[in-house]
Amino acid sequence: MKLYIGNLSFDSTEDDIRELFSQYGEIVDVSLITDRETGRPRGFGFIEFKEESSGREAISGLDGTEFASRQLKVNEAKPRTERTGGGGGGGRRNW
Repeated sequence: MKLYIGNLSFDSTEDDIRELFSQYGEIVDVSLITDRETGRPRGFGFIEFKEESSGREAISGLDGTEFASRQLKVNEAKPRTERTGGGGGGGRRNW
């Protein structure tokens, strides 16, 4: 089960998150999201548990709790949607 973790301190590391969440079960992956251009943390990430029950317990146990002086937002990650290419758009063209 994959979880979204929001409102993370910019100083949080993947090891910090792994340690915090490991009390709920076996972790498959931890990924903190960084800005593509600057490489700086964006304040959110994802964690994947081997068992769904572990993920549900982590949501119950950690959502709304304080970690590194920030109130965590923890919920089930939504599946990624495909982005269409071509950039922003809009407007009508009058040929």
